[in-house]
Order: sequence, then C-alpha cells, then structure tokens
Amino acid sequence: MSENQPPPDALDPDDPYARSAQTFPRLPAAMAARVAAYGTDERLPAGALVFERGQRGVDFFLVLEGTIEILSIGDDGRSKVVTVHGANEFTGELDLFNDRQILVSARTGADSRVVRIPREAFRRMIAAESDISEIVMRAFILRRVGMIRHSQGGVVLIGSRRSADSLGLQRFLTRNGYPHRLLDVELDPDAQAFLDCFSLSADQLPVVISGDTVLRNPSTALLADELGLTEKLDPAHVHDLAVVGAGPAGLAAAVYGASEGLDTIVIEAIAPGGQAGTSSKIENYLGFPTGISGAALAGRAQVQAQKFGARLAIARAAAALECDKQPYRLRLTDGSYVSARAVVIATGARYRVLDVANYERFEGQGIHYAATAMEAQLCANEPAVVVGGGNSAGQAAVFLARHASHVHILVRGSSLAATMSSYLIQRIEAASNITLHTHCEITALSGETSLRGVTWTQRKTGEATSVPARNIFAMIGAAPNTAWLNDCLTLDPSGFIRTGLDESGRTLTSPFATSRPGIYAVGDVRSGSVKRVASGVGEGSVVVQAIHQYLTPAAP
Repeated sequence: MSENQPPPDALDPDDPYARSAQTFPRLPAAMAARVAAYGTDERLPAGALVFERGQRGVDFFLVLEGTIEILSIGDDGRSKVVTVHGANEFTGELDLFNDRQILVSARTGADSRVVRIPREAFRRMIAAESDISEIVMRAFILRRVGMIRHSQGGVVLIGSRRSADSLGLQRFLTRNGYPHRLLDVELDPDAQAFLDCFSLSADQLPVVISGDTVLRNPSTALLADELGLTEKLDPAHVHDLAVVGAGPAGLAAAVYGASEGLDTIVIEAIAPGGQAGTSSKIENYLGFPTGISGAALAGRAQVQAQKFGARLAIARAAAALECDKQPYRLRLTDGSYVSARAVVIATGARYRVLDVANYERFEGQGIHYAATAMEAQLCANEPAVVVGGGNSAGQAAVFLARHASHVHILVRGSSLAATMSSYLIQRIEAASNITLHTHCEITALSGETSLRGVTWTQRKTGEATSVPARNIFAMIGAAPNTAWLNDCLTLDPSGFIRTGLDESGRTLTSPFATSRPGIYAVGDVRSGSVKRVASGVGEGSVVVQAIHQYLTPAAP
C-alpha cells in the first residue's frame, strides 16, 4: 500500500478486493517508466475530477505522486470511496476496452502527478507490452468481478424474483456483467422504502434505479441505452467483418479476425456466450481440467476480442440481411444499419418449446432455458424438472441438484447414452436427489400468475405423475435462428444454413462458405455442424482464413 493511501479501515470493509495485490497492483519502477512513455505527464490539484460515472472513452491514468480516489454511488445516493490508487498504481477496468459508459468516478485525494494515456495509446501499449498487458487485464477482470459481487457502480432492480419481466432484466444485467442489486418485493424489507422514496407503485414494477433515473419496466434495449451498454454505430462506416451472434463460434471469429487486423464488429441480441454462456460448468473443453462456466468462458472471450480492437454491439439483434449488393448491410432491430465487406453468421440455435397447454403463460415465470446461479436460487429446497437428454440438460441437472430438493430429468427415449457425455451420466447416476424418467413427456402445467405444478405421463404405461414443481428447465432439440435472413442464403429442410456448396451443388473453397460470396456460417446455425462448444470455437477461428482470402484475393 502506498504511504499516501488511507489506512485499511478507511476503505470499504466489505470489499475483499480493496487491497488485493492482483486487483490493484503496484508496478515496479522500470515497468511504470515503460507505461509512462505512452502518455503525458500532468499535475492535478487535490480534489480534481479525473473522470465521472457515465462518461465514454475515459483515459487510462498511472499515478506517479499523490492519490486518485475511486468513487461509487451508495444505496443512499451519495458518493463513497471504494479504493485509492497510490504511486505506480493505475486506474481503469473492463470498460477501457470498449466505448461503454464507465461505472465509477475518480478524483485526486491530494496534489498529484499522473500520466494520462489516451485510449488509442492505451491499446498500443496493451498490444506491444505483453507483460504489462497481462497485469492490466488481470486487474481489470478482477475489478469487474469485485464490482459485481459487491454491487459497486451498478443499479438497483426492484421487482419479484418470480416475475418474468424482473427475471428478464436480471438475466440481462447478469449475463452482461453489469453490477446490480436485486430487491425482491416479496422478501426484501428495503424494497418498500425504495418504492416510497421514488413514489413508485407495485403496478409499475419492475423498476431499475440508476442514480436519479427511474426506468419503469424497461425493455432490454432501453435499459442498455440508458446504462450506456450499447455501441454508437456509424451507418456510413464499412467494416471488414461483421459477426452476427456472440456465442463461442462468433466470439472466436471476432478474436481471430480482430487479432489479424480486420476491422471487426459483433452484433449480439442479448449477451455474449449464446447457449454456452448459460452453462453452469463445461468440463470437457480443452485446457480447463477442472471445468469453466459458460459465463466465464464468454466473458474472457469478449475481453479478448475487445483487446484486439473488435467492437461489440449488445442488445441489438439483426433483423434482416440485405444481400443484393455489396458491401452487405445488416438492418438491426432498432432500425440502424451495419455495413461490412464480409459477414459471419453465428446466430446459433435455440431450444424448442414444449407442446403443452399454458406453456407460453409460464415462460419466464417458471419455465427457463438456462440453469445459472440466478435460476438455481429460485429452486432452493424445492423440486425442479429438467426436460432433455443432451449435455446442456445433464449439466443443468447436476448443477441444480446442489440447490433443489430433488431434480427430475424427463426424456422421451429409453436412456441418456446416445445423447449425453458419459461423465455427466455417471454423475447423474451417483446423485441421490436426481431421478431419470424415461419415455416421459410433460402433459399438464398448473398455476395462476406463476408455475405451481407439473404433470408428466409415461408414454408406455400411460401413468401420470404430478409434482409441486415451480421451475422447469426446457432443453430439447434445436431450432436455428435463421428467420431473419430473408431468403438470402440456402437453408436445409430444418432451417439450418447450408455451407460448402453453391446453389448449383459445386464445392466451394471453404466448408463454411454459404451460397453468397463473402458470407459464412459457423457453429450451431450451420447445417451438419457438431453441437459442441469446442467445435464452434474451432469453426469460428478457422473461417477467418477464408475471409482473408475473400477480402484479399491472390493476384492473377
């Protein structure tokens, strides 16, 4: 700790990251000198505002003398110091790799001397100084983890944890790594005080409170705009590469495309990660012997892509592909456009819905398509039902078994052997609170505003079983996200994109090339693809070679 920093008890006592050497490292003198070479030396008086919450494009600061205090907004709406940077320590977190609004403010705690490094120079430093880059990126990731864990710099979400609207907003914030605090009106005694303070009524829920701004049941697009999560798009700019979908395949294409010098933008409707991003733990992915959560894998890949200069446009889905002329144009759901010389379609597939009465009424209010820590809280000490026999269903069942009183797995087949990895089957068989029900399907749902009970029927015997389950996890089949393509590309009978052959059946130069030159498909959306995370990552990385060949054809 710098001698200019306040004693430990002056910092937030509930924040274990406040004095972590990896989260707030002090650079050795020689390394600090190398960092300083990328910026300009400035002197700032005590109490000077260095940057302010909500700003975009904030610079990177290295403290040479004095201190910089980092400020967050407390529950009372007042600023509080969450940590202090001393000599040879630096400011910033993950928003320095994108153009989002920053989450905290900073001011000098004393007369100070700092090095200011503008964004472009910061990116050059990260690219050129590998040892410094490793320290900075680790610190930035841990700082964001700490902010999420302790709701620093975030927003307050007030609503019912079993409301579809509340869950949708919470899921959006969680998957995008945005710090927030949930006040459940049914359980949290502080919720009513917030409602009274802002003169809110129950029929206006859920609400999101950000500083002095109150958003009443906002759409995710409106919430993203208000919180500065969206990128500002220039419709006149032509990118080298536009990637549609930020699942493992799309993120891999973005990382390899941007790292090889392509001007790359990623369009994503919800959050990075796709279906894989909702997986509690992926244990058969190369290089992670103890497993890694889908959210962690997606978060690392997102930072990696942004490190190399890729831009991510979040909360803006592709609505149409204009393929009659080049460069290609993507129309987004907000009416904006993105132009690119080459396009990678990585929109993946979604789980199919169950054919049962009242299904739509309970979607988001008892029926889920992901099993993360957020959904697991809803199942605490209650039975849960998982429908499906693939790896995603198996991972969900094993994870939920740690929280639910009992997990019922329903499959229409006779076993899991043909569709699930053996390590998951072994864990399911070993778990005392997981039961596999074969040849079964859900035939009835009960409840009023939210799901209260589930009935399934054994197809061979006709026997019906009812349980008071309030949560179903539907993970069956795969329907491709290709409806928005407007007949631009050739699809197979199931709606997946055909690749490797042109419209006349001739073999194309890349197995990922579609029927349109310069448009490629990778991952689950591609016809005949292997529905695995590693396969999607491989396809996303390999396709970049074909894109280079298309954009820079060999001279005759």
